[in-house]
Amino acid sequence: MSPPILPPSTIGILGSGQLGRMIAIAARRMGYRIHTLAPDTDSPTSHVADLEYSAAYDDIDTVKRFADGVDVITLEFENVLTETVDAATTYAPVRPVGHVLYTAQNRLREKTWLHGHDFPVAPFRHITSIEELRSGVENLGTPAILKTAGFGYDGKGQVRIDTPDAVDDAYHELSGQEAVLETFIDFNREVSVVAARGLDGGFAHYGVVDNTHRNHILDVTISPADVSPTVYQEAIKITRGVLESLDVVGVMCVEFFLTRDDTLLINEIAPRVHNSGHFTIDACITSQFEQQVRAVCGLPLGSTAQPQPAAMANLLGDLWQNGEPNWPAMLAHTDVKLHLYGKKDARPARKMGHLTAMGDTSQAAAEKVMAARNALIMPTR
Repeated sequence: MSPPILPPSTIGILGSGQLGRMIAIAARRMGYRIHTLAPDTDSPTSHVADLEYSAAYDDIDTVKRFADGVDVITLEFENVLTETVDAATTYAPVRPVGHVLYTAQNRLREKTWLHGHDFPVAPFRHITSIEELRSGVENLGTPAILKTAGFGYDGKGQVRIDTPDAVDDAYHELSGQEAVLETFIDFNREVSVVAARGLDGGFAHYGVVDNTHRNHILDVTISPADVSPTVYQEAIKITRGVLESLDVVGVMCVEFFLTRDDTLLINEIAPRVHNSGHFTIDACITSQFEQQVRAVCGLPLGSTAQPQPAAMANLLGDLWQNGEPNWPAMLAHTDVKLHLYGKKDARPARKMGHLTAMGDTSQAAAEKVMAARNALIMPTR
């Protein structure tokens, strides 16, 4: 095993959004330096980085200069070009490695890999033509979900097919792109497990959390989820199996559908820190962001102990539709933590920040965080 990368070494982050920002904050607190590379300037990560490279991910010359100036590289999102990762790897280790990203950045490759390794997923079909879609709908039945094979998140690139008559419209709505057709799962709830695997194979997890989505975007996370011991143990077992089978180094989230008969099906995997793990900053001994730093630097994984139940609520740009939110009213909730990401432009559905609260029970924490978020809403002028 490689020797640990210790402070004050330099960590490179590909991507410069809020996830990179929170990794950088955790790393700087531990004494590391941070370099970031992304096409944007004045980005959330750049505000807390030592050096910002503003370049496209296919600008290989700049990628090489960036990689040559750091000791290890990690990523805040999985949709980075393979050529970028390959170029960077010649100068510094990239964690997680390229094959992990290659698998997770394409829904078809991801589903095929999971199915091939006997992990539970909904029945699916590979779609490359309207004829294959018609055949797939005939075989899987309706309702079904058609998703683009590549580069989809937060509900983007997917359409529901409720009847066979809707096949043609669905195909054209996705512009005939390569796609995955999945059986619609009438799930009871959505849960996830954020976990980490170290360079030495060590494993740590943050338990099973309950996620509520609004318009396909995560709205509220509650930890711990109210699930049976059997479901809890099975979710952790599956998650560990995914990380070990993929040989992940770093944090990964496995998102599940929990069906009405308590069956777990993997919806998707994300080989990075995750929105449903934001509560760990305030609620756990070691946040998912510090854990990412520890994992990619070859340090022992930190304790994931959570002294109290917690809840996290996202703050979307919609809250700014009537001007600046009511910060004084929200900040009067003195037991709720505010995290803003430093984004200049508030747009509908854009993640601008989040709130976290702890409580004696998960429900109490959720009530606190929702009350604080509701206090932000300004009346219509």
